[in-house]
Amino acid sequence: MNKKIVKPLIILVLFIATYFPTLIWMWDRWMAKDSYYGHGILVPFISGFIIWQKLKKSKKEKAMPSNLGLVLIATGLFIHLASAWMRIYFSSGFSMLITLAGIAIYFFGIRALRTFAFPILFLIFMMHLPLVTIANISFKMKLFAAEMSKDLINAIGIPAIRQGSLIIMRQTNLMVGDPCSGLRSLISLLALGSLFSYYANVSRIRKTILFSASIPLALASNIARISFLCFMSEVYGPKSAEGLVHDAAGMMVFVLAFLGMVVVGKILE
Repeated sequence: MNKKIVKPLIILVLFIATYFPTLIWMWDRWMAKDSYYGHGILVPFISGFIIWQKLKKSKKEKAMPSNLGLVLIATGLFIHLASAWMRIYFSSGFSMLITLAGIAIYFFGIRALRTFAFPILFLIFMMHLPLVTIANISFKMKLFAAEMSKDLINAIGIPAIRQGSLIIMRQTNLMVGDPCSGLRSLISLLALGSLFSYYANVSRIRKTILFSASIPLALASNIARISFLCFMSEVYGPKSAEGLVHDAAGMMVFVLAFLGMVVVGKILE
């Protein structure tokens, strides 16, 4: 076996073995019913592909290993061990980023951290926020989505009022539950927006604008989805907003947001 491949493979195996309990926790979160991180399983593969691309381009550059990387590796592992002892897998997951940054600096140098910064930071999108935090954010987002959707359907001529996350119309009601809060699509579209901005051939300021645009686009797309379901439920009956129509409306969120990002990207270019 090529000696150049052996060392990275050993590091990868040791890294996976060290963080195995945390990775199992992440897997359970990704596969959970109504998970907000169903996309999480794709994230390490995308990061790995970007790192592979970077390594191919940086072969001509001379590696300048730095012992500063050992400090970061030790810090990351300390946080991981403390988190594992207290069974706080959330902080253990984020310690991965510190450990990976330390590995990059130790083997390739401080300058290499700039090269690998994005694929390392992109791993944030597979880290599951604490359930309490998700519940709080989701609650506020579903109230916001319900209020905006109520205003929108009122604007198109369908009288409606809101009570909590319940949209009350003349013929029927529509409950905006946690899965419809828009948080799931927001997290996924933030990940997509970061990739969009990373590969966009624009300045850093415009990359930041493009990434930031994914937030209002995700929110607006979810409001459009809820308003559409309200319209279908009121005009054609509650059952018309269930099943295939409901699922198709969920896909509409990503389609609309993706098209919006393409438009924003073209404008910025």
